[in-house]
Formats: sequence, C-alpha cells, structure tokens
Amino acid sequence: MSLSDPVLVEVLRGDSVECAHRGAAVVCDAAGRVVFSIGDVERAIYPRSAIKVLQALPLVESGAADRYGFGAAELALACSSHGGEERHVATAAGMLAKAGRGEPDLECGTHWPSGAAATHALARSGGKPSALHNNCSGKHAGFVCFACAEGIDVRGYVGIDHKVQRFVAEAVGEVTGHRLDAETAVGTDGCSIPTFAIPLTKLAHGFAKVASGAGVGPERAKAFARLRAACAAEPFMVAGSGRFCTDVMGLLGARAFVKTGAEGVFCAALPEQGLGIALKCADGASRASEVIMATLLQKLLPMDEAVAAKFGRFVRPVMKNWNGTTVGGLRPTFS
Repeated sequence: MSLSDPVLVEVLRGDSVECAHRGAAVVCDAAGRVVFSIGDVERAIYPRSAIKVLQALPLVESGAADRYGFGAAELALACSSHGGEERHVATAAGMLAKAGRGEPDLECGTHWPSGAAATHALARSGGKPSALHNNCSGKHAGFVCFACAEGIDVRGYVGIDHKVQRFVAEAVGEVTGHRLDAETAVGTDGCSIPTFAIPLTKLAHGFAKVASGAGVGPERAKAFARLRAACAAEPFMVAGSGRFCTDVMGLLGARAFVKTGAEGVFCAALPEQGLGIALKCADGASRASEVIMATLLQKLLPMDEAVAAKFGRFVRPVMKNWNGTTVGGLRPTFS
C-alpha cells in the first residue's frame, strides 16, 4: 500500500461519502509509452492471478494444447480464476484426463467453490470440495498438461525451481520486460506457485503486447491472439456467474480482455487500441479495483449507446441492503 496514491473510488451511503479507496493505475502502448497514469505506478506489486494469460503461454507455445485437443473452453479455463461451478470443474477434470492425469495431480490446494450458488449446490448434493473446485484449477491443469507433453516430472510442479515454473517465469519476464531473478521480490501465491513483484508500468506494457502482439515475435503473437479469442468466446470460463470479468467480456466481446487478481489487482488488454492496463487498489478491495478498471475501459473504448447504457453499472455500481433497497453506491473520483 502506498500512502501517496490518490483516492480513486468513493463509496456513498445516501449522499455522503462513507469510505474511500486509494490506488494507482497506468495505461501503456506496445512501445512502452505511458498513455495515462495516476498514483505510484513504478512500485512493484504482486500481480497474482491477473497474469494468468502470461502463465498459460507455455501450454500453448509448446504445442501441448494442440496435442490434447484443447479448444476455447480449456484455454479460457487455463487463464481463469473460476467460481468452481459445475462446468468449470468438469472442464478442468477433462483437461487432466486428456493427459492421462487426474485431480490428485493438482497441487493448488482444496477449497469450497468461491461462488455461493456452487457451494450450496455441492453441499446439498452431499459432495465435498476437491482441488478441482479451487479457483486456479484450470491454470494448474494447464501446468500439468504442459509437463506431461514435455516429458517433465509433474511432482512438485509448483516449486520455484521446478522446470514448469522456470518456463512460466521466463515467459512472464520476457513479456513484461522485468527480470525475474534473485534480486526480484518473490512470494507464494494462494495456489502455491511463485508470484514475482513487478511494477505496474511493466505489467501494462506487457498487456499492450498481449493486445497487439507487437515486440514478441510471430509465434507468441499467435499464442496471445489464440488465448484472447478463447476468453472472448468463453467468458464464463474465465470467472463465472455474476463475476466482473465474465460480465464485462460477455458485453464487450473481443474488444477487451480483462483479468482480476487478488488484493485489488487488475490487468487488461485492448486489441483495437493496442493498449495495456494495470492497476492496484491500495487496500486490496476488489469492489474498488473493478470500478477503476470499468472507468478506464469506458474512457478508452468507444461504445455505442446501447452498450454504454449496459456498461454504466460497472462504473457506478449500486449498493442494496438485504431488503433490496438502494442504500448507496460506488463512484470513480478520477478522470
């Protein structure tokens, strides 16, 4: 958290400001030029799940995705932080089965589905959560399948020195232009893989490359285009019912790839403009990071009247109490 970051989102109860969220955001083009920035965008942050599209590169570039016949649903799930709904779980299991593997091979840990409806359905059925319900099971299934296709021992694939994570770190470092070495701050993500601290400017530059394919070579550009297309075709697989990433991409289609990460991180790629976005809400609140991202998308993407009308709920979300009464909402404070 940076105390120098400005307030970017206010929370209203009635007409009064009840809460405020500070943050930083930056927009870059594929040449690394900063188009817009606010707050401390040079501070290195852990991008967490916001960079899963980069972590999925080895799966596509190695040919493993083709070897196992993965389509849009599987590739979108490899980029996802899903809610553990039935289709998410079944698709992750199917990915593993194509490589002759199963749920016990996943090293992401077990938790109940992050979606309330999916949790209730699983509990009512008498079922128990497994690693397949973990919001990162699609990414981890991709890691396992990549390892199998390359003849790499799957065991311990989450470790920082494992070949799988070395390939992943190499791809992330190359795309962002940020060296991931012994001098880079590194932590352990919620799903047990390494997470490296990267400045927001580097992340935005990397996502401009995701958007445009510029500066990464033809094969990687094809991989990015394929992953973007998969997520545009299967936005449900990227998050799930009632989730920001799914709803925004469902509305905007291939015009925007958006991906949330834990602790208020968000990244996006805008192919038409060749721009990348990276942001961090200082207090880690996803409700605020969503408003910041929505505000930037609204400013950067031309929208017709019909789309703009539907998109407004993301920029100025309404808060209701348990009786369904509107009691306030959120609003951006920057332009």
